[in-house]
Amino acid sequence: MRLPLATLALFLTTVLAQADMAPRDGWSVTPTSKSYDQLIADVKTAAKANKMGVVTQAGPTGAAKARGIAIPGNRVIGLFNNVYAVNVLNLSTAAMIEAPVRVYVTENTDGTATLSYKLPSTVFAPYVPEAGADLATLAAELDTIFAAIAETAVK
Repeated sequence: MRLPLATLALFLTTVLAQADMAPRDGWSVTPTSKSYDQLIADVKTAAKANKMGVVTQAGPTGAAKARGIAIPGNRVIGLFNNVYAVNVLNLSTAAMIEAPVRVYVTENTDGTATLSYKLPSTVFAPYVPEAGADLATLAAELDTIFAAIAETAVK
C-alpha cells in the first residue's frame, strides 16, 4: 500500500512543480510571451539600465539536466547595488539578510516565461518596526525601481 501512495505523491509533486506561477499577495507576477532565456537576458539588461547589479544567480535547471532530469526553466536572480546596501545596513543590520532582492524567472508550461518577485516593501516590512520609517521609504523606492526593471524586461 505504501508504494502506490509514494508513487502518487511523487506524481503530484512533479505536476505541481510544473505549474505556472500564480499571483500572490506581496508579489509582482507578470507572465510574458518571451522565452525563458530571452526573459533572463532582458532582466539583466533592465537591471543594469536601472543601476542595479546582478549580484547572484541560482537555479536547479542546469544541474537537474546534468543528472538526466528535465524540469522547466527556473532562475533566481539577485539584484541590488552598494548604495542601497549601505543605506539598509545603516538602518538595520538584520534587514541586510534580505539583500540582494531576488527576481524569479520561470518557464511556463507553454514555453513562455514569467517574471515574479516579492515587492521590496514586502521583503523589508518585518524590519520596519525596528529600523523605522526610513526603511519603509527606502523599500518603497526599491518598489519603484523593481517595477521599472520588470516593465522594461517584459516588453
